[in-house]
Amino acid sequence: MTIRDATEADLPAIVAIYNSAIPNRLATADLEPVSCESRLSWFHNRSPSKHPLWIIEVEDVVAGWLSFQSFYGRPAYYATAEISIYIAPQYHRRGLGQQLLTQAIHCSPRLGIKTLLSLIFAHNLPSLKLFQKFNFQRWGHLPKVADLDGVECDLIIMGLKL
Repeated sequence: MTIRDATEADLPAIVAIYNSAIPNRLATADLEPVSCESRLSWFHNRSPSKHPLWIIEVEDVVAGWLSFQSFYGRPAYYATAEISIYIAPQYHRRGLGQQLLTQAIHCSPRLGIKTLLSLIFAHNLPSLKLFQKFNFQRWGHLPKVADLDGVECDLIIMGLKL
């Protein structure tokens, strides 16, 4: 397994993995698939030196990704980043999320990041367990803020001070 910075050539695989998470309504608030074109701006807003986008490959196949992004877009939050992890369904339960999260925690200080956040649906127990395993704490609970096909869902903010 290899973790590396994503390139634009990886965008179709990144989008396919993201889109695979939409139907189960577990990991994203998007309700319809996204396109590579619609994700270009998002991709170009990533920076290996501040807010990287990493992919994890298994036998040269993109099996998942982790993205850092600015939290709230205000200067005072410069040392806080929100992270998202998506793993292709056929690679679930193989420890890839753990590997990506380990690297994120390890690399955050050199990126100038002192606080990591992740926003996770309360019904996404696998993700909540993953972040708890790495000592993320529940810092917030936003009740019924998402409407997933008529079902109101809670959002949990998990945080880790490095």
